[in-house]
Amino acid sequence: MRILVVGAGATGGYFGGRLALAGRDVTFLVRPGRAARLADRGLRIKSPDAETVLRPRTITEPDGHYDLVLVAVKSYSLETALAGLTPAVGPRTVVIPLLNGIRHIESLVRRFGADRAWGGVCMIHATLDDDGDVHQMSGLHRLAFGPLDGGDADDRLPSVTGTLTGAGFDARASTTIVQEIWDKWVLLATLGAATTLLRGSIGAINKAPGGSEFLHALAAETTAVAEAAGHPIRGKAAAMLEATIVTTEPTTSSMYRDLVQGLPVEGGAIVGDMVAEAAKHQVSVPLLAAAHTGLAVYSANL
Repeated sequence: MRILVVGAGATGGYFGGRLALAGRDVTFLVRPGRAARLADRGLRIKSPDAETVLRPRTITEPDGHYDLVLVAVKSYSLETALAGLTPAVGPRTVVIPLLNGIRHIESLVRRFGADRAWGGVCMIHATLDDDGDVHQMSGLHRLAFGPLDGGDADDRLPSVTGTLTGAGFDARASTTIVQEIWDKWVLLATLGAATTLLRGSIGAINKAPGGSEFLHALAAETTAVAEAAGHPIRGKAAAMLEATIVTTEPTTSSMYRDLVQGLPVEGGAIVGDMVAEAAKHQVSVPLLAAAHTGLAVYSANL
């Protein structure tokens, strides 16, 4: 399959880079500045056990239709990215977003239709360092994908699955992709709201007076929103959430790491949209609302 990866930041650079290293036909759609950096330095993936350098194919505007498009940009850049990638989407193209929150699904379906817009969930601890290299901070690198209706009859699914699996990261097709998007959203909203509101890691919060109680109250808010929306958090997702909020390790969120560097944050898509969802179902979320206000103040001052 001909693959277009939109964005070559930590997420797109990692998964797209691994696909390219596995011999897949990968092209990155990036801004001119990023294209120049990749041409000069290459795409470097620094993992806990090794460093890999490759010279990826990059373009700054689409050059025809692609079979598979992976959208890996920040939520605040989505609309610009969608306008730029639209010429790459043909009648049978599959578009899989690797974004946080859930707002992007509506945007993709509105632009490309439910037959081409699928769901995607990635889990990875990665960031771009000062050199623009992808720094993978742990061995976590999972990708799930699938049609939004949960069906497995789409004749493109075997090709997409074959392309995305066996490429150096954990990947699988899912028949419950919308629920998995919610599972991740609840985790990120809890983690992001806590670390940005209290300006510290989960471990530091747990060691502070009232920290454990705060984290459990915040998790109760996010899970109540999911329950009211018809996507209750259960099983492994609930266990992961609990394990995250009780850790004494210096666990942070990507929003927190962006915030302390003075960078734009995805507060609207991760926390703000959760607050809006709560209002829709009349769920009280005072801690989430406080975090949302704080992130909005921060963003207004950038």
